[in-house]
Amino acid sequence: MQEGVTGMLSWTGERIIPKLLKPTNGMLLEHIARYYFATPYIRGRVLDLACGTGYGCHMVAKDRKREVTEIVGVDIDPETVEYANREYNHQKVVYQQGDALDPHLPEKLGMFDTILSFETIEHVADDVRFMDQLYRLLKPGGTLVLSSPFGRGRGMPTSEPFHVHQLTPEEFQELFVRFSDVDIYYQRGVTFEKPRNGVRYFIGVAVCTK
Repeated sequence: MQEGVTGMLSWTGERIIPKLLKPTNGMLLEHIARYYFATPYIRGRVLDLACGTGYGCHMVAKDRKREVTEIVGVDIDPETVEYANREYNHQKVVYQQGDALDPHLPEKLGMFDTILSFETIEHVADDVRFMDQLYRLLKPGGTLVLSSPFGRGRGMPTSEPFHVHQLTPEEFQELFVRFSDVDIYYQRGVTFEKPRNGVRYFIGVAVCTK
């Protein structure tokens, strides 16, 4: 087990490995949908923090080849980074091992026009520090696209074994007060929408401009 950005995730914990899953697997489809949702916002130098097995970086590199100059995929687990380099290699993508809470990460990586962070913050005990790190890594005018499942709230237990906690929708929105422009969407399966009365949502997605 590895401690760090993914909050003690093992290689088989919550890693999405598309080649080992059926194409109709619900979790796989939800994860892929988040990358497709994010593609219109992706440009320039891109960071995928807690990139996992690399399928998302590869998707983005192919879909946004004209808009993207470089994609850096960072994950805490060295086995995962090795797998990504082997299975999802692309000329515009660089995978490397790193901890999102490493205070020297901005100096090591530089700054980015776009940052993607999907299903990561719920694994981090200090979500405020995590958000501060993302803010330091993002260029002025840059875009952050971040998703997280909803739950009982900060510091409250969760039924998910790899989640430290799951924020409430209100706590989720409060994460982005430093950004100049914020749009919150809600994911239902592979669809994304603004909230509707009477509909319960389990995942929030924020699109933020610094």
